[in-house]
Order: sequence, then C-alpha cells, then structure tokens
Amino acid sequence: MPKKDSQNIIRAVADYGKRLFSFIRGRVHTDEDAEDILQDVWYQLSNQPEVDAIEQISGWLYRVARNKITDKYRKQKDELLEDLSYEDEDGEISFKEILLSDSDTPEDESLKKLFWDQLFLALEELPENQRYVFIQNELEERTFHELAEETGENIKTLISRKGYAVKHLRSRLQNLYQEFINY
Repeated sequence: MPKKDSQNIIRAVADYGKRLFSFIRGRVHTDEDAEDILQDVWYQLSNQPEVDAIEQISGWLYRVARNKITDKYRKQKDELLEDLSYEDEDGEISFKEILLSDSDTPEDESLKKLFWDQLFLALEELPENQRYVFIQNELEERTFHELAEETGENIKTLISRKGYAVKHLRSRLQNLYQEFINY
C-alpha cells in the first residue's frame, strides 16, 4: 500500500472512528457487533486500491457501514423454540423437553410456571397477527400452509410475522433464558 493511502486511512480512522462506531452501535444489538462491523469497514477501506480516489470519504464509510449492517441482519437466522437448548453432563437438553415434560419436582414446576407466565406476558405485547401466527405454529403445531389456507394470507407473510414475533420474544425473554442456562 502506498504511503499516501496509509496516511489517508489513519486520518479517516482518527476523524471518523468514534462517530462511525456510534452510527453503527445505534443500529445493532451489542457493542461487539458494532466493533465487528466497524472492523469490516476499516478492512474494506484498507483494501481499496486508491483510497485518495474516494471523493467523499465520510459518505463512502457510512455507505459501507450501512451495507455491512444490512448484511449482518440478512445472515441472522430466526431461532425456533426447538433450537433453544443447553448441554448438561448427560448431553444436550432441549428447552422444549423441559418445558413440556411431566416433571414432579417443585423446582421444575416453578421454573416451567415462570417461563409460561413470562412467555404469555411477552406474547401479549405483540401485534395480534404476529401473536396468532406464533401461537398457531409453535404451540398448536399447525403448518404455515394450514394457516395460509385459513387466513387467506401469503405463506411468506405468515413466516415474516412469526419471525418478528420470535425476535421480540427472544429479546424479551433473554434474561429468563440465561437463568435457565445457569440453573
């Protein structure tokens, strides 16, 4: 890399680093995600053949950052209730197994009640159409095809609604999830 380009990169990092991090952080969930995206932006800048040929460096940096944020959200996969699991000394255990099991211990019953109470409170926060799709698909085990025939909605619309519901529930129940892991 020519010396002039490396100086331009150093100047860009000094001039835009904090503001660009704040811009990214306002659009992602964690500091770690923001740091990863910012690092990708700097990496892409360092791989430009002629940094000084970029007319508006600030506009270029923010455009790359927006693209990296969009890429990150496109790559994320929605978790299903079945995907929530932890590993104990006997191997992997699914939360669905625990929550739907016929356990007799008071501790297990208390945890299940706490989970179901929190789940239904979080479900009440959802728009009706998202709540309906989530409950029908996850709890009533109905297929999207069945729901599409019943409601007249496109299957992709139903999947999208459930995706929004899952994201909300995952965020809302994160602390409870951590308690289950540490239990």
